Amino acid sequence: MFSAKDRSEVIEKLQKETFDILVIGGGITGVGIALDAAGRGLKVALVEKQDFAAGTSSRSTKLIHGGLRYLKQLEFGLVREVGHERKTVYHNAPHLVIPEKMLLPITDGGSFGKTSASFGIYTYDWLAGVKRSERRSVLDRKQTLNREPLLKKDGLEAGVLYWEYRSDDARLVIEVAKTATEDGALLLNYCEFEEFTYKKKHIAGAKVKDLKTGTSFQIKAKRTINAAGPWVDNVRSKDEEVKGKRLHLTKGIHLVFDHKRFPLRQAVYFDVADGRMIFAIPRDNATYVGTTDTTYTDKIERPHVTKEDVEYVLNATNNAFDIEPLTEADIQSTWAGLRPLIHEDGKSPSELSRKDEIFISEHGLISIAGGKLTGYRKMAERTVDLAFRQLQASDGMAFTLSKSSSRKLAGGLLHSFKAFVAEIGETELTETELSGLFHKYGNNAIQIISDIDFNASDRTLEILKAELRYCAENEMITELSDFLIRRTGRLYFEKPVADKYATTLNEELGKLLGLSEPQMKASLDTYLSESKDVLTFVE
Repeated sequence: MFSAKDRSEVIEKLQKETFDILVIGGGITGVGIALDAAGRGLKVALVEKQDFAAGTSSRSTKLIHGGLRYLKQLEFGLVREVGHERKTVYHNAPHLVIPEKMLLPITDGGSFGKTSASFGIYTYDWLAGVKRSERRSVLDRKQTLNREPLLKKDGLEAGVLYWEYRSDDARLVIEVAKTATEDGALLLNYCEFEEFTYKKKHIAGAKVKDLKTGTSFQIKAKRTINAAGPWVDNVRSKDEEVKGKRLHLTKGIHLVFDHKRFPLRQAVYFDVADGRMIFAIPRDNATYVGTTDTTYTDKIERPHVTKEDVEYVLNATNNAFDIEPLTEADIQSTWAGLRPLIHEDGKSPSELSRKDEIFISEHGLISIAGGKLTGYRKMAERTVDLAFRQLQASDGMAFTLSKSSSRKLAGGLLHSFKAFVAEIGETELTETELSGLFHKYGNNAIQIISDIDFNASDRTLEILKAELRYCAENEMITELSDFLIRRTGRLYFEKPVADKYATTLNEELGKLLGLSEPQMKASLDTYLSESKDVLTFVE
């Protein structure tokens, strides 16, 4: 039950049933909690006021990584946990998690010397339990330039090569959400939390509004978990005044370039003049660079990229790579995301811990904030453990342990692209087209391929239409942006293609979902606005 066509039925069930757990927030933390709880046999409901992953969880650096930088902050426990979690996510969703060698250039005056970098990454590998075949290797200057010829030669001394995992953050959210639905959870996007309901001074659920119809209704729940990401404090304030620990939002932006303009061979983690480090990562026909880390106090929905952000990343990139200097005109797309970190007095954004924390209000609201994409499963496990222990005490429920570490995610049944190609057999699709489908949908791409009209004159459009039909039936899309941004990432990495076919795809979506003319216009207008936003840089 994960299609927009099922909304009415989902809403009816949300109103009629009483749930063990209600989750507010449909990013990676929220859907992870829903999956963990449903996998233990709990009755779970989840509401998200935007689309799934529309906030932070579609706006990360798109890496399932251990966080090498956190060693410098001596956060050994965090590095150990997320390092081990990389393997779990890779095992459960091999179509979304792609091993990627990362190059750390050692430069004169950089963050790491050759010895400290080698020891640091050795420690990183050891803490993360990296298998021997994927442990770091130290390169001399010549070997480093062979790996990435675009690196500036001046000041380059050596390099360290280590393994990270590239991913698609929004797709990970969707696959977790689909799996939670398979396990019995009810999830609904475009459903906004309005206020809590109480019974004997204890939170007993919430009043929510279906933003597609404007209808408000109540959801009854024994425990309510606030996993609203950057909105966590907003939700907390609906229960009681936010005291003590609170969020500190920091913003990170990424710039996307055509790979022909910035033909990077190798993912690189490089120094910036201010002492920070950022990534440059080739991905299909693009290269993206980021991220920044600045305090953010503006509107949380659709955070903006500023001229200052752009200048920072362009300068950092031009200083590190021997290319014709990149300019604002070379940018094909961008995204900006917010990190819901825990405030610590006197610390800059880059110094703030990425550890997650759980807060419990006087009226029983459980809130979770902080954390990293990679660690979502353990964050969910800890949160559900707490809520389940409460249910055990209050309702006599038999506590069970989490099963999520071994739960294959939707699309994750084939262990590799090679296995997928073997499963497909003869096909008219190119390897690039097959790879694009597999690394979004995994084994479910087989269903999409069977729906492609290979006699059509425009192959690209027909593949897009087949994907759209699949997402309309299986991935709760209600408007065009859901598809072109969160389900496929095309606004970020194939913006010319997304813009070219937007009107045609919107018409197709309207037919699939039975949208009215005003609904179709709103759907297209929202996408065109977001398409404009990614290349609008505010002062």
